[in-house]
Parts: sequence; C-alpha cells; structure tokens
Amino acid sequence: MDPANTLINIVVSTIIVAPFLWVSGRSLVGKDKAKFFDAIWIVLLGSVINAVIGALGFAGILSVVLIFIVWLGLIKHFFDCGWIMAFAIALIAVIMMVIVTVILGIILGLAIIASWI
Repeated sequence: MDPANTLINIVVSTIIVAPFLWVSGRSLVGKDKAKFFDAIWIVLLGSVINAVIGALGFAGILSVVLIFIVWLGLIKHFFDCGWIMAFAIALIAVIMMVIVTVILGIILGLAIIASWI
C-alpha cells in the first residue's frame, strides 16, 4: 500500500463522490439533515476505512460486506436517518454517478469521433 496513491485516491474520491451523496441525501432526508460537509466527512472517513480494511488483508466477500456496512453506517450517522434510508441514499447516489458517467462518456466519445472527421 503506497501512501501517496492512497492519499490521491481519498482526495479524488471525495471530490467525485461527495456531491452525488449530498444531492441524494438532500433529496431523501432534506436539507436540514444532509449538509455538504457531512457528505465530505462520509466520503473521507469511508475512503480511509476502506484503505485500512484493504491494508489489513481482508479479502473477498468479507471485505465487501464490511465496507458496505461501514459506508451505510456513516451515511446513517451523518445524515441522521435509518438503515433503509441510508441504503436508499447510497443507491440513488450510485445511480446518479452511473448516469453522469454514461452521459460524459457519450459526449467524450462523440467529441473524439467528431475530431476525426
């Protein structure tokens, strides 16, 4: 585990994931419970704990389940909601990230094709 790569991963994850988590949280639990800095803390702590779990050598399904529970617990704690709502927030955030990624991929692909013409 390279500390520089881990730090870069944490920073990039925070920049990319926090806004989606925040928007998802605001839409489901409201603006009073889902603050932007809470979303940043969720992603920072989740990424750090993910790195620690990886460094400890957990592998396979145990690692995935443990990290999943940690992320849901962080969402539950910071957004002051229940486990089911934390799962819904996480699911909607992932769906939003996938949609944005696909749209950006299509736009980038079209831009590359247009540059060849």
